[in-house]
Amino acid sequence: MARPRGSSLFKSLNRSVGKALHRYDMIEDGDRIAVGLSGGKDSLTLLWILNERQKRVPVKYELFPIHIDPGFEGGFSEELKAFGEGLGVEVRAELTDYGPYAHSDENRENPCFLCARLRRKRIFEIADQLGCNKVALGHHKDDIIETFFINVCYAGEISTMIPSQSFFGGRFIMIRPLAFTGEDLIRRFAKANGFPELKNPCPSSGTSKRSEIKSMLDSLYRTNRKIRGNIFRALSHAKPEYLL
Repeated sequence: MARPRGSSLFKSLNRSVGKALHRYDMIEDGDRIAVGLSGGKDSLTLLWILNERQKRVPVKYELFPIHIDPGFEGGFSEELKAFGEGLGVEVRAELTDYGPYAHSDENRENPCFLCARLRRKRIFEIADQLGCNKVALGHHKDDIIETFFINVCYAGEISTMIPSQSFFGGRFIMIRPLAFTGEDLIRRFAKANGFPELKNPCPSSGTSKRSEIKSMLDSLYRTNRKIRGNIFRALSHAKPEYLL
């Protein structure tokens, strides 16, 4: 594999990913890991760094990138397959109608919620077919913070994504190796290394509740650069005795 451009960015990315992997014992010898590949910079970076580490760490594992195409015009399955070929891995892409269905009159739920749930379910099904025991997703530190505020504001509960989570009685472990990595670092790393910039064809892209929360947080962060880190640390320093 070619040396990544922006070595300082690589060192920062590798350090934050390594910290998450070790803190939560995410990867073990013999793991078969399905990697959810959405086409965004986050999932591309996730596949890249797991593939890069695979060649130099003593832990032996296999990667199986999976792309679930939601079915909108302008999909990019072929571009993702080409990206995988450049890394020496085969991307399995499957075309579905989840996106149009989630935006149809038949659906009474939030379209983003239903589409994401259907795609996640299909990833688990394919992972099972491939004999995988873990599923890796590209959620990063900012996603975790935003999810906390989404759940507080729209679900009325104090919760968020967690870096490692068991599903189906332990049949699968979902891991988020980018849990300690900020979105800005991912963005700069992807740009420095020429990752493809694939436009999301979903009509709800940029208009979701997550986008609203992201905008609110960005305004807050501009007032004090310590706020992002303080919020993230607070997620692991809860004081239940001071909650209702």
